[in-house]
Amino acid sequence: MWGKLWTGALLALALAVAPAQAQDPQEAQQLVQQTAEKVLDRLQQDQERLKANPDLIYPLVEDIVLPHFDFARMSQWVLGKHWRAADAGQRERFTNEFRDLLVRTYAKALLEYTDQTIEYLPLLAGDNTDRVVVRTQIVQQGSAYPIPINYNMYHRKDGWKVYDISVDGVSLVSNYRTSFASEIRTGGIDDLIAKLESRNKRGAQGG
Repeated sequence: MWGKLWTGALLALALAVAPAQAQDPQEAQQLVQQTAEKVLDRLQQDQERLKANPDLIYPLVEDIVLPHFDFARMSQWVLGKHWRAADAGQRERFTNEFRDLLVRTYAKALLEYTDQTIEYLPLLAGDNTDRVVVRTQIVQQGSAYPIPINYNMYHRKDGWKVYDISVDGVSLVSNYRTSFASEIRTGGIDDLIAKLESRNKRGAQGG
């Protein structure tokens, strides 16, 4: 389910967030919407170059998307109890490999963009205004049902950060936590990290 849906998800969460001075919940949604348009402009401008050299998508992801994810927090939540049992080296290696896995997934999704429409719904914010859920839905041509995509974000000194995404009700963090926990039970955390490293290397080589 996660394949092409990442296209719309990426477009809506590719945040060019400037350092914020206050925890204004509406600011998170405004930035998502404004920057989605910026990403679309970049894709259109670089369309021919990307066709000729798809690897050029990676600098775009690095520049626009990655600074606004909290990969350390995502990694900690994905590993759950296994994070607490891991040593500092294992934590760093896992975070790096998990980051690379998501980068390649998102980059490939961007290359598959086919004019989906992003609709923005009222965001969810409770009394704690430094945490919000930015709600969107992706309207795809030929489909009668939009796909809901929600972004869990929190506010830090350097701006709003994404720490989880749910696509059609399925959390990215929970999805990977279940998958990785099974692999850790079978082979241990070092084996999981080795598998991620191998997968990322194959992706870098076009495999």
